[in-house]
Amino acid sequence: MNGSKKNSPLAVQQLSDYARRMSIKLSAPLTIAIPKGRIFEELAPLMKNIGITPDADFFNESSRALKFSTNVKDLSIIRVRSFDVATFVAYGAAQLGVAGLDVIEEFSYADLYAPLDLGIGKCRLSVAEPVSVAEGDDPSRWTHVRVATKYPNLTRRYFAARGVQAETIHLNGAMELAPAIGLSQRIVDLVSSGATLKANGLVEVEKIMDISSRLIVNRAAYKTRSSELGSILDAFKGALA
Repeated sequence: MNGSKKNSPLAVQQLSDYARRMSIKLSAPLTIAIPKGRIFEELAPLMKNIGITPDADFFNESSRALKFSTNVKDLSIIRVRSFDVATFVAYGAAQLGVAGLDVIEEFSYADLYAPLDLGIGKCRLSVAEPVSVAEGDDPSRWTHVRVATKYPNLTRRYFAARGVQAETIHLNGAMELAPAIGLSQRIVDLVSSGATLKANGLVEVEKIMDISSRLIVNRAAYKTRSSELGSILDAFKGALA
């Protein structure tokens, strides 16, 4: 479907009609874990289309509140760090959540079910190194690497599958500094435009995986509340379509 059709009066009316038909009714309290930052900006229209609207305070960036009610009775939203969403859902503190594939793969929780790719938060997880190193480097010949990353588990699995021994240094931020100060020669991090890498004298040399955000569900909750959670899942699918 091209852009003109998406924004046609008929398409807008159909979406409006869909939102009115979608009525979420819950038999018990249910919580959705939402990541802070730009992911919610892309997620907000989808939630609106299926009839979920958080309290106005949710959109107040200066608010210190972490839990918010919505227009749907017994449905609340918690706003947490993107890296923590999977943990909240896996341990049942939230029944639903939105998490990037990077987070899902890093933790590999058995209690998580990720049934739907929302197609938002797109980027990639890549290996990067200084430009000066990359000019004479050949990744296919690596046998041992020392890597700074926020994703030690995912990184080790990736290199192990290639037969490369990976020594990982776990950092939560400022990854691009690691090569400059001699902490590691390479990093594994999320890349979008590549501007941050370029600004720090680094270049992407290998893509590990493409990333997008997924709707995730607690498996135990899905078994006991399959009708309710299934209807929300279907609503998201409908909004995406």
